[in-house]
Amino acid sequence: MPRINFQELLDAGAHFGHLKRKWNPKMAPYIFMEKNGIHIIDLHKTVVMIDDAANIMKQLAKAGRKILFVATKKQAKDIVAEKAKAVNMPYVTERWPGGMLTNFPTIRKAVKKMNTIDKMVADGTYESLSKREKLQITRQRAKLEKNLGSIADLNRLPSALFIVDIQKEMNAVKEANRLNIPVIAMVDTCCDPTPIDYVIPANDDAAKSITVIMDALCGAVAEGLEERKLEKEKEEKQAAAEKESKEGDVPPVGKRLRARKPHAEDAAEIEKKAGEAAAVEADVKEAEAKNE
Repeated sequence: MPRINFQELLDAGAHFGHLKRKWNPKMAPYIFMEKNGIHIIDLHKTVVMIDDAANIMKQLAKAGRKILFVATKKQAKDIVAEKAKAVNMPYVTERWPGGMLTNFPTIRKAVKKMNTIDKMVADGTYESLSKREKLQITRQRAKLEKNLGSIADLNRLPSALFIVDIQKEMNAVKEANRLNIPVIAMVDTCCDPTPIDYVIPANDDAAKSITVIMDALCGAVAEGLEERKLEKEKEEKQAAAEKESKEGDVPPVGKRLRARKPHAEDAAEIEKKAGEAAAVEADVKEAEAKNE
């Protein structure tokens, strides 16, 4: 069953493209028709491509990878921030910091600076500073929080990017392409879909359209995270069961096992075998004496 249906996308206005004169010819395969000078997107293809993108994102989440959500346009930033935060994924909604992917170590230094300021506040060092220094540090912390607070948990490069409006976020697309990071994006009729790995042809200007598609994709991410959690719990239970079975097989350290006392029948059998062995040994010695 598809994660999203044709009617949901239609009701959200995801089929409305840009004016015909603003179109990009490379989007022709995803355009259904033209009406009143506006291109109409083929939502049947959109449904299929949303499913493909959702499956990719689910597998990445299940493997414990991070997906970076990028949307800095006014009508998308709040929606993307809310949905990404709900599934504990990093996001950029204020401004794309130049070199965020290609110069990732520098970005991490800025994040560490933010953490250092937090430690200063926690251990009381901040209180010993002058009023002017406090003001400078507070402003610096607020600026870092605004631009980088949402990626504070991103300790390494993301495994994929999800972008709303690739024209506005072209720098992010270029950096991801340079590092061979897969890009999943909502692409309107005025955009060039060539640099995008997983194209979702849809209206990227309407808040309803963005919300519907984000719901489907974040739902897939949540499923992947839940499956990962269940697998971990299963592995932990198996490990605990194996540990218990091993502990049951091995006797406790420092406790010696006593030799079992033979029963009367066992004792008689042992004496009989000992007598037979002695008789055989005597015959062997007698034979050796004769040979000599």
